[in-house]
Amino acid sequence: MSAPMTMGDPPWRIAVVIATIGRPATLRRCVDRLARQTRPADLVMVVGVQAADVAGLEAAEVRPEVFLAPRGLCRQRNHALDRLAGRCDLVIFFDDDYLPADDFIETAARLFAEQPDLVGATGRMIADGALGPGLGFDEAVARLEADRRDPDPPRWTRPIRALYGCNMVYRAAAIGDLRFDETLPLYGWQEDIDFSYQMARRGRLLKCDALAGVHLGEKAGRTSGKRLGYSQIANPIYLLKKGTIPPDLARRLMRGNLASNLLRSFRPEPYIDRRGRLAGNLLALIDLPRGRLDPRRVLEL
Repeated sequence: MSAPMTMGDPPWRIAVVIATIGRPATLRRCVDRLARQTRPADLVMVVGVQAADVAGLEAAEVRPEVFLAPRGLCRQRNHALDRLAGRCDLVIFFDDDYLPADDFIETAARLFAEQPDLVGATGRMIADGALGPGLGFDEAVARLEADRRDPDPPRWTRPIRALYGCNMVYRAAAIGDLRFDETLPLYGWQEDIDFSYQMARRGRLLKCDALAGVHLGEKAGRTSGKRLGYSQIANPIYLLKKGTIPPDLARRLMRGNLASNLLRSFRPEPYIDRRGRLAGNLLALIDLPRGRLDPRRVLEL
């Protein structure tokens, strides 16, 4: 691992990575927003699947490096990691519908400089549209501005077992040759748990409230309800066998999703395919005793 940075050292090389599919308009606005960072990224890398995913980025305020890779969040992030080898000291993964506070990168650099044994960090969610119908871009910006004006914002920093995938900061030297598990295809559900749980074996993980942002939770580009429902069972069981998810978390995820999909299938939210998710849950539970359960089976659904 490279020598830790001290506060008197020159700034680190910091890369922002965004994997995307099917959200070119939102992606463009999110990339433009990065121009407001008080400490700009040295490199912004966007990895799409087809040209339409990254349309318009040639005119963005921040000019990213743009690449195409096979579909799948893990594959796309791995494509970025391979291309970043030796080019950065911190890697920040943002979802294509995540808006960081304007001092996010500056705060991350300071946090990692002050704590040489820190290998990963995630931030505070000012608002998370993934938990509901989603947030519009203008509403997300308004939430960011309101938080910025808060005279006494939260400033807790505490240990955490795993990071939230929409905003993850990692020390590049600690990543080494570790990559996201491509056995978790498409949306890669719980890939953040798997990756960060392995990173925790190499150093400390923190949740830092000073790292703040808003997740739009846009529904466009998401995987189908049936596929996601299958992943809600298959992925935790796969990671349990792999040893990269805490057993209590795996059980809570599976029980909670199955119960929610069953109960809410009678009166589903308009923005969630509860019946499709329930069908995927049940198919996974049928596959389990048959020995057919595999995260990659979603590619057949």
